[in-house]
Amino acid sequence: MIKNYQEKEFKFFYLKKVMGQKIHPMGFRLGITRIHQSRWFVNSIFYPSLIVEDSFIRKDLFNQFSNINIANVEIERKFNDQVQIIIYSSKPGNLLTKEKEENNLKKLSKNLTLKIQKYRKKNFLNLLNKAQNFTTLYSLKPKITIQIFELPNPDSNPYCLANFLVEQLEKRIAFRRAIKKALRRAQRAKIRGIKIQISGRLNGAEIARSEWIREGRIPLQTLRAEIYYCYRTVKTIFGILGIKVWIFKI
Repeated sequence: MIKNYQEKEFKFFYLKKVMGQKIHPMGFRLGITRIHQSRWFVNSIFYPSLIVEDSFIRKDLFNQFSNINIANVEIERKFNDQVQIIIYSSKPGNLLTKEKEENNLKKLSKNLTLKIQKYRKKNFLNLLNKAQNFTTLYSLKPKITIQIFELPNPDSNPYCLANFLVEQLEKRIAFRRAIKKALRRAQRAKIRGIKIQISGRLNGAEIARSEWIREGRIPLQTLRAEIYYCYRTVKTIFGILGIKVWIFKI
């Protein structure tokens, strides 16, 4: 009896520690004020592998085009293995020019198709052999189309502010000074609230700590509140720092 009571008490304490303030603001509001970044319907055989493929596409785009400040990547899949990728960026001009816009997009889609083909040959071929009835839906030759949109107000986006903080910290600027610059940019965008948290070996301290600053309101438990969240890491000479940004728009 004593052991069972101790086990129940430990489980309750563990769940209380794990579930306290750890939920993602976007996942908390899915179906209410936010929609999924990947929109497709598929048989349960392909479901886990396509989720991994979506993360592979996003990681490749973020690593390949780190200079254009990609804020979000939405993926839509349709019949006959048609994949539509929508990229939202604050600096699309670094990637595309008015004269060669169509050619650049075609090159991007060709490069992505080749990468996805290699990825599917490694991880996806066994599933296609098992489920031969679904080869018309998902094959080894996807048809990819890419669209790029420019953000109208990048300073009100947490991804753009997090990228700005990464650039500042990589230049060895003090974290408090970088946070104040980011706050000024956000205040010009006329948002209702912002919270920034940086954790790690701040300014080369021996013991890691976390510091945060908040301006305005951040109602995390209000489902109707449009809260945008971003998490980024930055490599410094003292170690890796974690950056979290919350923005309350409406």
